[in-house]
Amino acid sequence: MAFKLNNPPYKIDNTPIYHVNMEDDVLGKANNNGTIIINKDVDPSRLQDVINHEMVHIDQMKRGDLNYDDKNVYWKGKIYPRNKMNEGAKNLPWEDEAYKNA
Repeated sequence: MAFKLNNPPYKIDNTPIYHVNMEDDVLGKANNNGTIIINKDVDPSRLQDVINHEMVHIDQMKRGDLNYDDKNVYWKGKIYPRNKMNEGAKNLPWEDEAYKNA
């Protein structure tokens, strides 16, 4: 006989995180395939903050609020052309949430 916990007392996160070479000004990136890449040169004292920030973006994508392709970022049905924005800027709505909740 088996049983199921409705609310387990633990949180399991199996988001794959990879440390890779990235541009100097990029600390991390949440991919729409559910993975996170982190700049291999991130200061270890900042690593968890960067992961937490990117996990907010993973959650945004899981909720269906955020998506992107090579040309645009899509946030809650609105299209933001990537060539007209400073990606990572704190005033972008998806970044605002990530900076507040990371």
